[in-house]
Amino acid sequence: MADYVFLMHDDAAADDGAWEPYIRDLKERGFLQGGSAIGGGLCARKDGEARPVTAHLAGYIRVSADSMDQAKSLLIGNPQFEAGGTVEIRVLPPTQ
Repeated sequence: MADYVFLMHDDAAADDGAWEPYIRDLKERGFLQGGSAIGGGLCARKDGEARPVTAHLAGYIRVSADSMDQAKSLLIGNPQFEAGGTVEIRVLPPTQ
């Protein structure tokens, strides 16, 4: 299994009441590794010339799945995805 992160963009109005059952389902099926809404912050660079934070990211979910296709299938029921919004899926390569 590999780890993936779902990055929820803020381009749709997801049903807030749908998050708890979706997260519970991922957890009960053994896919959920964690997640959270994303609040404000900053980008930091040693030279002080940092870019603005990526404003369109609203939250993330970390899952384990056998493949990118399986990870994509876990979007069924995701409130952001179901509302027509964007969910970016990224693989989290293993670290040594």
